[in-house]
Formats: sequence, C-alpha cells, structure tokens
Amino acid sequence: MYAKSISATAYGVEARLVEVQCDSGSGFPSFSIVGLVEKEVTEARERVRSALRNSGLSFPNGRVTANLAPAELRKEGSGLDLALAMAVLASAGTIPAGNVESYAYHGELGLDGTLRSVRGVLAVALTVAEGGFRRLVVPRSSAPEAALVESLAVYAADNLQDVVCFLRGERELEQVVKWIPPAAPPSSLLDLSVVRGQEHARRALEIAAAGGHNLLFVGPPGAGKSLLARCMAGVLPELSLEEALEVSRIHSVAGLLSPERPLLRWRPFRDPHHTISYAGMVGGGRGVPMPGEVTLAHRGVLFLDELPEFDRRVLEALRQPLEERQINLSRSGVTVSFPAAVTLVGAMNPCPCGYRGDPIRDCRCRPHELEQYRKRLSGPFLDRVDLFVPVPRLSREELLGEGGAEPSQVVRERVAEARRRQAKRLGEEGVTNSELGPGSVRRACRLSGEGRRLMERAVDHFQLTGRGYARTLKVARTVADLDGADLIDAQHLAEALQYRAMEGD
Repeated sequence: MYAKSISATAYGVEARLVEVQCDSGSGFPSFSIVGLVEKEVTEARERVRSALRNSGLSFPNGRVTANLAPAELRKEGSGLDLALAMAVLASAGTIPAGNVESYAYHGELGLDGTLRSVRGVLAVALTVAEGGFRRLVVPRSSAPEAALVESLAVYAADNLQDVVCFLRGERELEQVVKWIPPAAPPSSLLDLSVVRGQEHARRALEIAAAGGHNLLFVGPPGAGKSLLARCMAGVLPELSLEEALEVSRIHSVAGLLSPERPLLRWRPFRDPHHTISYAGMVGGGRGVPMPGEVTLAHRGVLFLDELPEFDRRVLEALRQPLEERQINLSRSGVTVSFPAAVTLVGAMNPCPCGYRGDPIRDCRCRPHELEQYRKRLSGPFLDRVDLFVPVPRLSREELLGEGGAEPSQVVRERVAEARRRQAKRLGEEGVTNSELGPGSVRRACRLSGEGRRLMERAVDHFQLTGRGYARTLKVARTVADLDGADLIDAQHLAEALQYRAMEGD
C-alpha cells in the first residue's frame, strides 16, 4: 500500500519541502530509504522501527521502501523521523492515509517513541507555510518556535503514541498559540554609561550604529577599546518583527534558540576568538554548509578583538560579505546563500607592543616589526572600514571621575531617529546609509554649498579614490541624519573626514 507525508529539511538558513513517499508490500522483510540521504537520515530506519515497537505499534511485515522527494535534494538531520513514521504507519493501514496527508510533521524520534526537538524548526515552519500547508505537528519543546508563523496551526506532541491517537481521532493535541517575548534589552548588554572618558570614540560608536558603518578602534592596552565595542549592541535599535523573524531563523538553523525565548528581539553581538577557522567565520561543514559567525551576526554586530591576530585568509574572506551583505558557498554540489548584513567593529593595538604614540610608555617596536604588523591587514580589507578611531590612554582625571556619561538608552533613541530618517529617505525599512549603492550615493548624499567647497578641497588633500569619496559621503550623511539635517553641511563633512585613516597612515 502507498502513502505519503510532508516534512522539510534545513538547507542553509532556509528549508526545503520534502515529500515522504512510502510503499509497503510483500517480500522479504526490509526497510530502505532512498533519495540522496545523509547518514543521519539513513539511521532513521532503526529509530522508526524501535519507536513503533516501543509505542505498541506494529512495523509492516514485508518490504518497506521510503522515497524522500525530490531525489536531487540533499537531506540531512533527524527531523524527518516523525514524517517517516507517519508514512510507514499510513502505508500499513494503521492510520487513515487521508488524515496523515492533512498535516506536516517535523521532529526526531527516540527509541522509546518520545519526540525530541531538532534545529531549524522555525525555518521548517516558514517553508511549510509557504508551501501552502496550514497544520504542523512538532515536539512540544519546538512548538513555541514553530508557532511564530502566524498562518500555521501548530500542534505539540510528547511522543509518537500521542500523534497516532490524534490522527485516529482518539485524543486531542495541544494547539500552541503565538507568543512574542518582550523587546526589553537583555541584562547581559553593557551600558555606555560605564565607559569613562573617550568622548571622541563614543561619538564614533554612535555614528557607526546610526549608519551601520564598519568601525576600527586603535589604541594601547587598557584604553577601553573592547569595552566600547561591547556597548555597541546596546545603542542599536531593537529589531522589527520582520527582522527578528529573519535573525531567529538563522539562530534556529544553528541550534542556538531556546524554547523559553523562541524569538530574538535584540540585535546579535558575536565576538569570535582570533583562532577561528575559515569555515567558522563564513560558514561550512560536512554536507549542507552551516552558517558562520558573520551570518550569526546578521542585523547586528561582528566584533573582532585583536584584529591583526586573525588569520589573514579569514579576514580576506570577509571582504565580499562586507561589501555585498551576503555569502555564497558551494560545497560538493550544494550551493547556499547566507545573509550577512553586519556592522563590523574591530579593535587593535597601534603596534606589536601596543604603546606606539603613548605619552607614558615608550614603544619598543623596531620599524620592520611595525611594518610586518600592519601588513597583517590588507589594504582592500581596511578599505571596507568606514571609521578609524584612536582610543588613547585615559587620563588620571578620567579614571578618577564620577560617571556623568550618557546611558545607552539616550544614545539609542538618537540612533533610532537617525535610522527612521534613512528609512523614510530610502523608502525601505532596515536599510542604512552604509548600504547605499553607487547609484544612490549622489541622490541621497546632497551637499550644501559650503559642503561642496570643502569636499573639493578634501578630494585633493586626501587624494580620495572613488570608493573613499563615496565612503566619506555616506558617513557624512549619517552625521547629518543625527543632526536632523536634510543637506550635508561643512561641519558634517568635516566630522566625517576625521575618521578617514589610521593614525600614522
């Protein structure tokens, strides 16, 4: 007898529909699964067989063949277990085949028949809904995540027996309602008020947050570079619901969502160690590539501390996503695209010993050591940085001073207002000045008369390239947005020019 069920498999940060076709017939008892499956899916034969037996259900006594369509799509993970079990039971006549086809299924089976959550449930739920299906059965721990999709009726089950009885009409499954957690900043965020002094760096941080500009702090050890960077997430505006769903889907595929907080309302802050691999940064792994740190930081901050210590190949791999806001990966017949709209914040010492230009401690670095240190960062990579910000040693007065600095909430309100001005001007929510394309820069970054005259002098003085000219205009546009100005005036452009290059360049 033939029967089928519907599920989906994670594919990059999305999912693809999978039709589980099952045929039970006479012949030597066997259970085979075909359709370009990875090892985890092949192992589902034993999980399904044992789960049925330990749930008091009979496995068909004959030849059972399951085909996962489409055949050319690579399937991996254990999320197809429940759909496989439903198709097998329907093909054996244990459950009415029509009832089985009325739902989609996703979840892993334990050998005792319990249902276990798997990564990527939110991506699966979105794909199921886009495919025209309106009812989805998942493990109870995955239900809050799947219920974020408004067009789906999500049913939570604890074990295989619950699902079978539900499809037979013998009992009900709980239908989980959508729950959106509050958007209050998480307690782990550092507040900008803890930063002493560093007014120039604080201002640069605000500009970077308002316009989505990449930022590099340069200063001696202990000056507060890392502290400033870790305050960045707290001055960014909260995610819109559309952005929150997009970010949560990425973290769901990576297995980083918890049932208690199925929707991420605050922008991610990722700070990988400098020993991170190429695949860890941009994505990769066996089979279908998994998202890397740059994608996990999508719509948020990617902080790279001790920037020159990162592998040169890893940093060069960031050039394309920083420019195009996405990553395209191809691995043995599999091609995926990962979103990567991040704000890069880097921190580094001015030299190997860390004290070049310090007023108290002398630099011990030899000229060739300094040259080798600077060569760790290529020109094309640094060309993706919009603001170069010196962070000097704190003075005695600053160290002993008593607070008084603006808290993150005050700065965040100015940043949110500047982003609203950008959205109104650009006609698209979530797009920042840093994302302006070549055709949009001149239209969006209009100069006043004084601003134009200053830019003419700056082009000659700084020998601006086309990229440098556009980058300066975009930063100046953000400064003007923070000031509430329609035109870029001379003072806006002058402030943007302060951040043009690293000290000593």
